[in-house]
Amino acid sequence: MATITFIGKSVHTNGELPAVGSTAPDFKLVTVDLKDVSLADFAGKKKLLNIVPSLDTSVCALSTHKFNEHAKAHPDTVILVISADLPFAQKRFCSNDGLVNVVPLSMMRSRKFAKDYGVLQEDGPLAGLTARAVVVLDENNHVRYTELVPEITQEPDYNAALAALK
Repeated sequence: MATITFIGKSVHTNGELPAVGSTAPDFKLVTVDLKDVSLADFAGKKKLLNIVPSLDTSVCALSTHKFNEHAKAHPDTVILVISADLPFAQKRFCSNDGLVNVVPLSMMRSRKFAKDYGVLQEDGPLAGLTARAVVVLDENNHVRYTELVPEITQEPDYNAALAALK
């Protein structure tokens, strides 16, 4: 269990992020086309998992925009934006904002991803959603970088996350 804050008040997650050097847990998440995908669907690519509570918040939207910009110039990397939002809302958000370089994925069918990655908020006003986190995986799904953002309303360390992709 990790402790983070939401507007200064303590919130607990169900566990810890995967350890750097470990193999990332596989997952089954839902695309905007309602298809199930797993890590195998992104084989051979570096992956940045931008884990956010909801794209319907300013900080989540901002991080998605920033990582979308990086993805434009790096076709060997896939940016997965993972939230509890419904795929319809994710598709609308990305379409309205012209975000074509990120892959939004929904946990609508299960919270197993959040549990396996240790980011499920167990208490607080956003209980049931994910904490804000970034996980970088290499082409073989080995964890190269993790960040559990200590305050949900803060942005992740973009420079450190993007440096881990090199």
